[in-house]
Amino acid sequence: MILLKKIAGFISLLLLIITASIAIVILFTPLYHFSAWYHDIPERLNMSYDTLIDNYYVLLRYLHFPWIQELNLPDFPSSESGLFHFWEVKILFYINYGVLVISALASYVYIRYVKQNRLFWTLQKPFFAASLVPPILLMLLAINFDRMFVIFHELFFNNDAWLFNPATDPIILALPQEFFMYCFILFFILIEASFIFGYRYSKKNAFK
Repeated sequence: MILLKKIAGFISLLLLIITASIAIVILFTPLYHFSAWYHDIPERLNMSYDTLIDNYYVLLRYLHFPWIQELNLPDFPSSESGLFHFWEVKILFYINYGVLVISALASYVYIRYVKQNRLFWTLQKPFFAASLVPPILLMLLAINFDRMFVIFHELFFNNDAWLFNPATDPIILALPQEFFMYCFILFFILIEASFIFGYRYSKKNAFK
């Protein structure tokens, strides 16, 4: 029973770190601002920087706010397939935020249990093992991001609606693959930093 509690507790911590990192990446809009500037996206689309950013925020609001039921990008037409894909992304966002809240509550309860019973030492090995994973994934990303990007979509989507046609869904030109690569990099950096912090904190408080 105690072992199951430890496993469930650490899983809740992992889910908290992963979902919180995803949320940070999603909400860290300066990353898109940088991508738009660095890759000359406005120039490539023949529109102003402000117009591009306005459309990006329209997309973000649609993906986050449940009362916005339709995606109407002011300067980009969308196909039914493209709109369906963004609806699927919207659902995934909600699932991520839901898991974030639940795992945060579960992690709070578990950390209290760990602190009260002086069990921080039990978190050292799990956090150390977890910290080995992001560098491996970052290496795979550096070797072949295209393949990793495809695998990601195959895991989370059971259709090919994510394969946008620029002729019918020109928004894909405003969301180049490089931008998503930066998102992946930031995500792996965040979880790696969290795992290292967890390892060092648990080691420091192992016998307190």
